[in-house]
Amino acid sequence: MMNLSRRKMIFLVGGGAILAAGGAFGFAATRTPQTAYLPWSRAGSYDDPRMRALSWALLAPNPHNRQPWLADLSEDGAITLYVDTDRLLPHTDPFNRQITIGLGCFLELLRMAAAEDGYRADITLFPQGSSATALDKRPIARIALTADSAVVRDPLFAWVPARRSNKEPYDTTRSLAPEVLTQMAAAARNGTRFGGTVDPAEVANWRALTREALRIEVETPHTYQESVDLFRIGRREVDANPDGIDFSGPMFESMHLTGMFSREIAADPTSFAFTAGMDAVYANADTAMGHVWLVTADNSRETQIAAGADWLRVNLAATAQGIGFQPLSQALQEFPEMAGPYAQVHERLAPDGGTVQMLSRIGYGPMVGNSPRWPLESKIIST
Repeated sequence: MMNLSRRKMIFLVGGGAILAAGGAFGFAATRTPQTAYLPWSRAGSYDDPRMRALSWALLAPNPHNRQPWLADLSEDGAITLYVDTDRLLPHTDPFNRQITIGLGCFLELLRMAAAEDGYRADITLFPQGSSATALDKRPIARIALTADSAVVRDPLFAWVPARRSNKEPYDTTRSLAPEVLTQMAAAARNGTRFGGTVDPAEVANWRALTREALRIEVETPHTYQESVDLFRIGRREVDANPDGIDFSGPMFESMHLTGMFSREIAADPTSFAFTAGMDAVYANADTAMGHVWLVTADNSRETQIAAGADWLRVNLAATAQGIGFQPLSQALQEFPEMAGPYAQVHERLAPDGGTVQMLSRIGYGPMVGNSPRWPLESKIIST
């Protein structure tokens, strides 16, 4: 009750500022981003089949919404995918494992979009090799598109426009049937091992573990600051930099305009914004009604790409069932302060070896909007 009450308190403070302001200030506080969501409506609208596939792929989930992809179109009929090394997460993702998983989500969505358009996507991963310790300037993949009337379309693609990472509290009065896990498991086809639970006792244990991992990430200064630096507060910031962590909408707009919320305030552990924000984060973890995960036998770059492909597919399978889905993979991060939760997760899910690549909470949640995206044209480095 305390968590939700504090969330409501933030809303009332923000709403009160809007009601009291009036005039131009009140109008500004209720404005929403104007351009940050346009890529969602423009997906599939390009003449070049490579651009059509890419316009869908950039809607893929990715860590901290960094959108670290760059596409070279200088070769006819092909795409060379690179990672933008300025968009890595060196503190929370020191070996770029999570970023690589995000690139796997991107490639799988590109493949699905190409197939929907009647093209086969032949993907060659890391054509110039890769490093286990960090991504670099070498290509992530070369994708050749070939028109193919026999290419099989994927029914999960229909759910791409509705896919979200739902970061709101879930309905704790609605339990999940075990059958929902069966449908998610069937979506994983790239060699990963899917697992999950909706058992209340097991869910309670996972709630506690994910809550502790969230606490460690936030209370470790350099990992929390990495997130704070990516806060986009208010519609102007979101439109100017449609990536990172979106704090737009009337509540945050008004708090920002009245000086009640900023990156500096959010970074101050003694501030109301910090403590209220932590309560909200904990409330999310505490309303999980199930958890799902992916485990792989090894941890190569190619395997991380495969994990991303299956993670996207599992997310789409959840969407098809009307189930909210939010990654809570803090316990899987490889920075030293997270060693305790990391070991606990692997003892539970991979006792005989392997790597737990992703962990998410699931449940029935409210409808949420799109995440901001950079326009496709900003991600093309050569044509």
